[in-house]
Amino acid sequence: MKPEIILPQPLNPRVPAPSQPFRTVLPLQIRFNDIDLLGHVNNEMYFAYMDLGKMRYFQEMMDDKLDWRAINTVIANVNCDFYAPTTIDEQICVVTAITHIGESSFRLEQRIIDINTGDVKCIGRTVMVTIDPHTGHSVPVDPEWVKRVSEFEGREF
Repeated sequence: MKPEIILPQPLNPRVPAPSQPFRTVLPLQIRFNDIDLLGHVNNEMYFAYMDLGKMRYFQEMMDDKLDWRAINTVIANVNCDFYAPTTIDEQICVVTAITHIGESSFRLEQRIIDINTGDVKCIGRTVMVTIDPHTGHSVPVDPEWVKRVSEFEGREF
């Protein structure tokens, strides 16, 4: 089991407490092109940041032995609740955890956080479905993969 990342208490009382610990963190670099006319990170960039966090999560969970050509998952749903704007001078990171594994899908929760203040910028929730790449139809989640996630997260799914 990977050690839990200790998150600071959110500054905003509207931010819900996480339902599980996070074990993967990825510091993010804000680029000039990420900023909108108001001087904030554009909302579409948060989804790109979360994609980077998913990649880091899967790499760490698979001990960097992930064959990206063998990925058989697609995003079925993604939602994001925004709590605070992010400006170019802030240092942010994305934390990622798998929160649920079903028969042919799994859910992730991700948070973009100001590294210095603990301010939660947004919370993203994603449903990913395992598919047969030849038919495009959903298939059961590989039991060996579920075992790896359980070991990584330190809890049974």
